[in-house]
Amino acid sequence: MRAVRVPDPGAPSAMTIGEVPTPTPGADEVRVQVHATALNRADTFQRRGHYAPPEGASSIMGLEMAGVVQETGPDVTDWHEGDRVFSLLAGGGYAEQVVVHKDLLMAVPPGLSMREAAAIPEVFLTAYQALHWLGGLQRDHEVLVHAGASGVGTAAIQLAREAGARPYITASAPKHDLCRDLGAAATIDYESEDFAARVDDLTGGAGVDVVLDFIGAPYFHQNVEALSVDGRIVQLATLGGSTVEEVSLRALMAKRIQLLTSTLRDRSLDYKVQLTQEFAGDIVPKFVDGQLRPVIDSTYDWTEVADAHRRMENNANAGKIVLQVVS
Repeated sequence: MRAVRVPDPGAPSAMTIGEVPTPTPGADEVRVQVHATALNRADTFQRRGHYAPPEGASSIMGLEMAGVVQETGPDVTDWHEGDRVFSLLAGGGYAEQVVVHKDLLMAVPPGLSMREAAAIPEVFLTAYQALHWLGGLQRDHEVLVHAGASGVGTAAIQLAREAGARPYITASAPKHDLCRDLGAAATIDYESEDFAARVDDLTGGAGVDVVLDFIGAPYFHQNVEALSVDGRIVQLATLGGSTVEEVSLRALMAKRIQLLTSTLRDRSLDYKVQLTQEFAGDIVPKFVDGQLRPVIDSTYDWTEVADAHRRMENNANAGKIVLQVVS
């Protein structure tokens, strides 16, 4: 089969499409013909040699896909050749074929294209885990979502709205309309506004219940300011830096703040299965009736993967960047 390869880590131009062995499914695995996959920030780190895949995972980039079942292992009874499926992956999405554990697959909802389905798994599962499993999101909670126009951000806005919470977001001003359309109760321009001060105004001084953050060190102190008593910071990435200077434990204790950190790619299979099955039962039906939708910024033929990576690294996208593998 063909796959995107990175012979030497580096710039987007380092990627090539070449021949690699076609994966063979194990007893409880399924081989899927990939129709579409989507970019995640982790792909750009892996391409540069800064984010190795978990042990045992495919070395090929790509953390999600949508496609058609081609072959099933002998212990697989729930999936059959020709089924339309989508899934979270630990790697392998930038390829014509991928092998997935049977319990990580979800049926593509009626009415959704492969392109749309490929834009769901990584960002919506990440946001769902962050808000519900870690953030303890409840109806009438107020939530601050940083990078609101990112893939995870656009998913988090919708999931918070559907849970009856009020999402506030930070993003550059040109991306505010999209965030408001998705359900953001307020938008904050991180380039020109102090988000902690805006949150103070929006909440009447009470603060938000949950902060969903990808930036890290530069936002930490303001995140603490923006939180309510018993508030939670859910840290999913450290794009701006990981070392925080002069942290006052008293400031955290005064509000009883909890700092929770998480990654998803290297979680155990059991954890991912439980998360996937809960999401499939509670959330996927909402894509059928239009309550939720994948937000797609742009679609590239997978042979144009370098251009797709450049768009992400220039922070030009609002929503997901999709790679079409099968037209």
